[in-house]
Amino acid sequence: MTEPKNATVDFGAPEAFGAHVFRVEVPAGRTDPVAIVEDYGFKGGSGGVPYEECRVRVPRAAWSAIADHARRDFNERLKAAKASTGRWKSGKTLLDRLLGKELCVLAWAAEHAGADQLPIICSKWAALRPEERWWLFTVTAAEAGLVDDSHRGWRRAIFLALSDGERVTTDKRVRRRPVEDEGPSLFEVKQ
Repeated sequence: MTEPKNATVDFGAPEAFGAHVFRVEVPAGRTDPVAIVEDYGFKGGSGGVPYEECRVRVPRAAWSAIADHARRDFNERLKAAKASTGRWKSGKTLLDRLLGKELCVLAWAAEHAGADQLPIICSKWAALRPEERWWLFTVTAAEAGLVDDSHRGWRRAIFLALSDGERVTTDKRVRRRPVEDEGPSLFEVKQ
């Protein structure tokens, strides 16, 4: 029996060995922080590219507040792409690299947020288009995208922008098609 051409695991991550993916590491301990790691796959270790980079460690309380919002958003889009859906689990959960970028933006906004700010952050993140989230990841990762960069530059700006104000109601949320990015992804616009 042959493997499907675009076989995926968890949240749209390519099943093929060596793919560029993100990994969410949820420890068994209920109070330990959750880590989001970018794994560069075959590109890692060559041309100055690291094998992987820990992008953020989110306190467990913040993770508990944002995880279901991200799961629902990602699964809605995976269903639309006719791919299997995912769920968070203890241990490692893989994500398509574009979904991983989006999750980093949400986690960066939530990592130092208070309990009253987390619902606002989730609603404002949900109101962003996927390509807006990708852009925010790109500009943030360029200067403050590693685990110890939490109070710098765009990382701080993401927190301020998404935590300020009121929740965005679902009727203001508009779902749009994502645009192309480098490399294969389930979420590319087909031409």
